[in-house]
Amino acid sequence: MGPELPALLVRGVGLSVPVLPLVALCLWRPPRPRETAAMIVSTAWALLTLIPLNLYALHAGWWSFHAEGAVWAGIPVDLLLAWALLWGALPAVLLRFLPVPLLTALLVWADIIAMPLAEPVVVLHGTWLLGEFAGSALCLIPALVLAHWTRRGQAVRARMWAQAVLSFGLMVVLPVTALGILPGDGFSVPGGLPAALQLLGFAALPGLAAAREFARVGGGTPLPYDPPERLVTSGPYAYLSNPMQTTVVAVYLVLAAVLADPRPLYGALVAFAYGAGFAAWHEGERLRESFGPEWDRYRSGVRAWLPRWRPWPHRAAGTLYVAADCSLCQGLRAWIEARSPVALRIRDAHEHPEVLYRLTYENPEGVRWSGVPALARALDHLHLGWAFTGWALDLPGVRHFAQLSADAFGAGPRPARVPGSAPEPAP
Repeated sequence: MGPELPALLVRGVGLSVPVLPLVALCLWRPPRPRETAAMIVSTAWALLTLIPLNLYALHAGWWSFHAEGAVWAGIPVDLLLAWALLWGALPAVLLRFLPVPLLTALLVWADIIAMPLAEPVVVLHGTWLLGEFAGSALCLIPALVLAHWTRRGQAVRARMWAQAVLSFGLMVVLPVTALGILPGDGFSVPGGLPAALQLLGFAALPGLAAAREFARVGGGTPLPYDPPERLVTSGPYAYLSNPMQTTVVAVYLVLAAVLADPRPLYGALVAFAYGAGFAAWHEGERLRESFGPEWDRYRSGVRAWLPRWRPWPHRAAGTLYVAADCSLCQGLRAWIEARSPVALRIRDAHEHPEVLYRLTYENPEGVRWSGVPALARALDHLHLGWAFTGWALDLPGVRHFAQLSADAFGAGPRPARVPGSAPEPAP
């Protein structure tokens, strides 16, 4: 091991190592929007996963930190940010020149060399290589894969889910943990933790449904540098023009209520000010440039903070295909039609050019949902209450359980036939 460097020099050099080449590369060739999105997402992933990694490393004895000033939970904040940039934004830019496997190997190799040089700030213990490889698997590789997908516009739904996890972690878990906002004698709502989680889930549901709508219908993500390719007016956007920002405000309000702590109210105030101020101006101008009169027409009918009860009449239309020879399906059709769905056509399944095996929903772009997800999409055309039910019904896990239950009651896959035609012979 080389001679120990003064702690101040270690921390200064440690922060300069990723920052200086990152700035130089961005000045040499300014990043394109997708590259900027890749830098943001990969850095956020690295930061959010490096925090628990280092906390566990202190507990497991992989390494420890000996530093004064700018230290949180025993971790030097500047070195944490430097590590996040080194495994996030910098490799996202270096993907211009190197493929993911080679870049991963080089970064792991560089980190193994650099970690012993960080004494006396970072003191390594006998099993520190376990922590190095755990960090590579949980922090570095996923961050690089996310950056690669984002640069190329691939795996949009996987990227959407990653951004949803990052948003919850950075805007809820991290502030609550950093500020020590914990319930004193218990949660302030009857039912304790389960009830609190349900309230938080209910508040977060529109934002999550909106992000999924961006990915599935719009072909983009909530990140401004990786937006949808078309104007999305279905899902929560049929009721509210900024469901994600409204969701953030609602989550902070629920946190303040369930934890009986006023500090999350500051987060709600900041989120509202940002959404009503800069975001409304910047995103509104960008959307107007991208979609022109289509955006102006939409905004004239859908409010930003106060949701409609019934969906916007000019929302993206949908078609629900129902098997004519299925009594259970026909009963569902009658139930939906009795509630005067907005912008929803209901047709017999045999009218579709392809053979359908389940209840099927199709949007104008030809994107298709089958079974329980199709029902969830149809509920989105009724009113806000049923839309919430549909968004919850279409969550992973929930929809799979609901589909198994529906199949058990006779809604299993079957080829749609013209009424009166002879049934197909059993195989």
